[in-house]
Amino acid sequence: MNRPTHRARDRAARHDAETRTQVDEGITHVFQLFGKRWNGPIMSVLITGPTYFADLRRAIPGISERTLSNRLTELAATELVVREVDKGPPLRVSYQLTEAGAALEPALKELAQWAKTHLPEPSRPTGC
Repeated sequence: MNRPTHRARDRAARHDAETRTQVDEGITHVFQLFGKRWNGPIMSVLITGPTYFADLRRAIPGISERTLSNRLTELAATELVVREVDKGPPLRVSYQLTEAGAALEPALKELAQWAKTHLPEPSRPTGC
């Protein structure tokens, strides 16, 4: 019976450790996109259907118009969101999820449920 040499066992152990510590490329890509503040909330609002820019702005407290515009442009570039202009009058711009964006619905809903179950409630300021 051939037993692995000490050197071969060390090499195999290092390889196993390296394999275990490599981050999945898909996870890296997803969190590069959803690690940006506001992208998740924007997508979660758009899951409900096409939404006008002003309604998106109202639905996401704290986001500026400029940031919302930038994030929507980025999400459109990744082909998760599509921008549609209603000729009007008045001229209105709406956004909706593409098929790829809509495919995120189960994952986003699962993350929301996980957060409700496992994360502490955000602290709320108390009145003076």
